[in-house]
Amino acid sequence: MVVIYTSNGCASCRKAKKFLKDNDINFIEKNIFNTLLNPDEIKYLLKRSENGTEDIISKRSKIVQESGVNVDELPINELCDFIVKNPSVLKRPIIISENNLQIGYDEEEISLFKAIRNAVKCDNNCPHYEICGSNLEA
Repeated sequence: MVVIYTSNGCASCRKAKKFLKDNDINFIEKNIFNTLLNPDEIKYLLKRSENGTEDIISKRSKIVQESGVNVDELPINELCDFIVKNPSVLKRPIIISENNLQIGYDEEEISLFKAIRNAVKCDNNCPHYEICGSNLEA
């Protein structure tokens, strides 16, 4: 299953969702402002990213700049709390499947998701169900 983290008014998010729909790729959309992210979910995203906070957090965001927080030096639990309270610091879209992770919309990279076109809906047999699947029932 593909999960895409989006926000309202995000042009890259719209492009990514259009690509997924046009290629018949099943996905669950999680709007980061409408769906409360849980710390385990954030930890999972950080683990899957190649460069940790560098990949998923916009360090140039107004909140990061004004707070003076150095996200690279925060203990993981404090970092997760910071993201839960300030979801706008996340880069968007974040597109994740069992085998792929993409931050932002890149026309070439997103084609990797075509390989999972016929993925089944996430259920309690999914290895990541406890992290994100149980929150995706829709």
